[in-house]
Amino acid sequence: MHESTRAYRRATGERAVMGVIAGLVAGGVVGAVMASQHMPTGWWGGVAWAGYAVYAAAVGAVLAAAVGGSRFRAPVAVTACGGVLVGCVGWLLYSLTLVPLVDGRTPTWSAAATAASYPQLVADLLHGGLTGALVVVLLSARARHGGRMSDAPQRKLTRIVIVGGGFGGVSAGRAFERLAVRGAPVDVTLVSDSNYLLFTPMLAEVASGALEARHISAPVRASVAHTRFRHARVEQVDTVARCVHLAEDVDPIPYDHLLLAVGTVPHTFGLPGIEEHAWTLKNLSDATRLRDHVIALLERSEQERDAGERRRILTFVVAGAGFAGTETIAELYDLVYGVIQFYPAIGMEDARFVLVHPGERVLPEFGSELGTYALERLKARGIEFYPGTRVAEATEDSVRLMDGEWIPTMTFVWTAGNRPAPLVADLPIAGGRPLPTDPQMRVAGLDRVWAVGDCARIPDPAADGRHYPPTAQHAIRQGKVVADNIVATIAGRQPKAFEFRTIGVLVALGHRTAAGEVRGFRFSGLTAWFLWRGVYLAKLPGAEKRIRVLFDWLLDLAFPRDIVLTEPSRSAGAVKSRR
Repeated sequence: MHESTRAYRRATGERAVMGVIAGLVAGGVVGAVMASQHMPTGWWGGVAWAGYAVYAAAVGAVLAAAVGGSRFRAPVAVTACGGVLVGCVGWLLYSLTLVPLVDGRTPTWSAAATAASYPQLVADLLHGGLTGALVVVLLSARARHGGRMSDAPQRKLTRIVIVGGGFGGVSAGRAFERLAVRGAPVDVTLVSDSNYLLFTPMLAEVASGALEARHISAPVRASVAHTRFRHARVEQVDTVARCVHLAEDVDPIPYDHLLLAVGTVPHTFGLPGIEEHAWTLKNLSDATRLRDHVIALLERSEQERDAGERRRILTFVVAGAGFAGTETIAELYDLVYGVIQFYPAIGMEDARFVLVHPGERVLPEFGSELGTYALERLKARGIEFYPGTRVAEATEDSVRLMDGEWIPTMTFVWTAGNRPAPLVADLPIAGGRPLPTDPQMRVAGLDRVWAVGDCARIPDPAADGRHYPPTAQHAIRQGKVVADNIVATIAGRQPKAFEFRTIGVLVALGHRTAAGEVRGFRFSGLTAWFLWRGVYLAKLPGAEKRIRVLFDWLLDLAFPRDIVLTEPSRSAGAVKSRR
């Protein structure tokens, strides 16, 4: 057995012992308080005490396993709350289920049975909370006086560096944490230039003011609490020396295995003026600035006397009719339509919404039926669609199409192309394209370098030479599999190929309509809208974010959207630079 694996198992065993001790001590305290009234005596009392001791020890071991890690930092309050939850589950399994079975009765889980075991519920909740607090105290004391159990300085851990804090990188970080608990000899560092995990499918709703920006993002540190995190930008990867250089003037980070999950950036194909004048929608800053920009234009239009100039100011052009472009134009329409009541000098006839796409229909990712439905819904709301053409040039106040037509506009949003992040593009094997990998997600031509997510071209064995699409559902699962593969490689086992069939695709079309296809079943209209919201609400990271987004949606149903400018200085005139 690998020495580092044995060290991990020893550390895990020590944590379990500490948990058992905490559980038994807490059980003794709680049992002493409750014994006089609720514990049987005699022979059956001894059996009951023995069973309760086993239960108490099991609760302690579970909590110790849950909070132990390579860098133990679990707060007492958090662990105590977790203990209360475990106590509630233990009450359901032990008092309401196991005890009746041992006593020869059938568990009923009825109101009467629940009321009868209420004192035991109180005891289990107290025991869980007290055990959680004792686990933290014992593990912290062991770390201070006996050395950090899971760090074991004498061990040789394999250094894993993950670059990128998106879906793929965070998913891999979580998977490594689970593998480390089971004995994987890894020391993981995640580096990202953003300290939050962004739920990008809802970004367009932030741009329209339907959602608060912070509600669709989760801190990376909280998402991978037992992983070393560096908030920094990686400037260069040295695959020969096996280290990554940060933009800050600090020592490079060495690695034994490198995982690239850096995603993509907008690609403007070198077209004149687009880089300088187009808005993009890739992060929270983009979305909040675009929302402020639109509100500022409404304020400006309210004071404009010339109808032609007002029309130019309120013309919104979006290039690209994929998921991002279609949702963006729909959300911009909803924003303007939802707040125009506050601007009596402006009518909806003053606003114009244009969607430009090189294909003949919107949403090429869908079949023709749903694509046609989506286009009909957009057109019914007055959104213009320019098929079979591209934006050729952009200026501060207009865009030119390939056929020579100029569209006056103060708001041009670019969603028509992406390219790998500069860090990937600078690698010699990339050639400006996503990194080519084998089915196990190893980057071709680079030793001990792996890639997942949008920055990787991972072959799909069931798609006749094609590659997996750059979506969140694929990146999350790629992160899990690549962590398994790296650990398998460390252990001398063969990594497995990534295989996954797309569950479905959903797109919001604004005004409580959507379209989608899930496992071959097509949905549209209000049904698809509820499905879209339900699925994405469930996928948000953390219960807190789900509750906040749900409240945002409920408020959006009852009240108009906010028109407060968070950056009033931008309201004066046109924004000169979108960056």
